Amino acid sequence: MRRRDIFRASLAGAAGLFGLNRAAAAEDRPKVAYHLSDLDKVNFVLGNIKNHYEGTGGNVDIVLVVHGPALAGFKSKGISAAISGRFAGLVQQGLEPHACGNTMKGMEITLADLLEGFHAADKGGVVKLAELQRQGYAYLRP
Repeated sequence: MRRRDIFRASLAGAAGLFGLNRAAAAEDRPKVAYHLSDLDKVNFVLGNIKNHYEGTGGNVDIVLVVHGPALAGFKSKGISAAISGRFAGLVQQGLEPHACGNTMKGMEITLADLLEGFHAADKGGVVKLAELQRQGYAYLRP
């Protein structure tokens, strides 16, 4: 083999290892699912999530699954500016909020009625939580 070919093979090998290391680092990133169903805990849980991001330097994937009475706390109409602002800031940090499809149907709420950023958990909040746990997410219910 010529030196040039050896050099190219070395670069290709290094690039492959770098790609593997990046994939391993992404897999090692902590993943947490927060479960919220109590309306009176909305602000408390948002505070926990804020502290979680700060405590990890943002090195965490967080999903918030909301169902039951707590979902009313995220309706865009009539919500306090403090909660709306805190929620928007967390979504900007990477928070992935999911609203229980069963609760949405029962409360006659659509995604358009909720703060921006929500996804629908069409199969239900508890099903979404079980799926997340199966994917390696740690479960927290403050």
